[in-house]
Amino acid sequence: MSLTDFSFWLVVDIVGWLIRLIMLFYVPHKRTPAAARSWLLLIFMFPFLGLILYSIFGRAYLPERRLKAQKFASGLIRTRGQELLGEHNVHPSVAENFTPAVRLAETLGDFGAVGGNQLELLTDYGNSIARLIADIDNARDHVHLLYYIFANDETGRAVVEALLRATQRGVACRVLMDGYGSKDALRHMADQLRRQGIEVHETLPVRFFRRKSARFDLRNHRKIAVLDGKIAYIGSQNIVNRDFKKGIVYEELVARVTGPVVLQLQAVFLTDYFIESETSALPQDCFPLAETTGVIAAQALPSGPGYPHANLQNLIVSLLHAARTRVVITTPYFIPDEAILYAMKIAVMRGVAVHLILSRTADQILVCQAQRSYYDELLEAGVQLYLYRERLLHAKFLTFDDQVAMIGSTNLDMRSFLLNEEVVLLVYNPQAIHELQSIQERYMGASDTLTLDAWRQRSRLRQVIENTARLVDSVL
Repeated sequence: MSLTDFSFWLVVDIVGWLIRLIMLFYVPHKRTPAAARSWLLLIFMFPFLGLILYSIFGRAYLPERRLKAQKFASGLIRTRGQELLGEHNVHPSVAENFTPAVRLAETLGDFGAVGGNQLELLTDYGNSIARLIADIDNARDHVHLLYYIFANDETGRAVVEALLRATQRGVACRVLMDGYGSKDALRHMADQLRRQGIEVHETLPVRFFRRKSARFDLRNHRKIAVLDGKIAYIGSQNIVNRDFKKGIVYEELVARVTGPVVLQLQAVFLTDYFIESETSALPQDCFPLAETTGVIAAQALPSGPGYPHANLQNLIVSLLHAARTRVVITTPYFIPDEAILYAMKIAVMRGVAVHLILSRTADQILVCQAQRSYYDELLEAGVQLYLYRERLLHAKFLTFDDQVAMIGSTNLDMRSFLLNEEVVLLVYNPQAIHELQSIQERYMGASDTLTLDAWRQRSRLRQVIENTARLVDSVL
């Protein structure tokens, strides 16, 4: 080796160690121990590659323009919301042990609980799309759709045809599609829809290395429809065929909601609309007088990188600590941080029956392998784990005793907690919660119950794959 070659590799080695030492102090700042551990492991093994990847994916960066727009819209929502919903504000009737969690939910988001709502749970995939189309056909003022996946397929085109019929009646139609999840529809449908009078905006556009753009892998994962400010849909289902991935059929849960809480979901939509359309004002006449349609107290809770806290993660931990008898978690993707994992274990030790319903079918291989790495620890702690057999169970909802339920778009993983724009509906009504629990019981009946002894029979190779995937669980 020549002196020049030796000098070059010496410089490379010195720079590599400088990267390791600097990142050792920088990476853990305002980050969970698990996420810091994952990044530091990568950087110490491959300092140059790790530095490049960290510069792209390391922080959930939003440009100042987006943060200011969200702050403005949130302030407007709080002021206007008090004017519109003040008489409907309620203190949910929950057990005393849940009161701090309810207070936390009000602090984290832009909204408090409101009474007078009605909730209809839709479990049939085709029926929920048909109900949405029927409500679009009955809309008289506006239709607002915000979806992570809006597909250019049979389901997407059926919804588009309903939107076109609505515009012909003079109904204002506004559609927000995620820049990644709906990229095909944005490429092949958006311009045509705009020419026919439908507003279409891309949320969190995928842009590489552009100034004043958000980190390119941040996603708007919300799934909301609001019609005339009187009817709303929220849940796990996208506007896409149920078998859009080859060999996989999806099963979902959607809540059709009426009552004052619809205006909170409207506000979530309009916040995103205000940011993505870069308009100087929110649309007028989108907040009709709230009507009492039932007896359910409910509350919308949005979350995302624009908020100072991990709203949903913090609330789920608080609810787990509040539970006294039974918690049932239904989610397609489960990669918990330490706080949620410990809260589940502690709940079991306190005598709470903790049930976790997951899907046996997987559509994201790396996520699935990382998820499986937690099964041994969960089963050993006493968590009851079910693997749904029939389809890919994509429903996302949780029940805590008979006091609080959560329905929406969030998964129980760090991507949903820190990187995605999400929204859930909190429900404070025993009857509605019992309906959700009945659905969860049906899921359990169609699942294989996983036992610790059976799980430990898997091959050594599978264990190695799962544990390797877990090393990057916090950056998936």
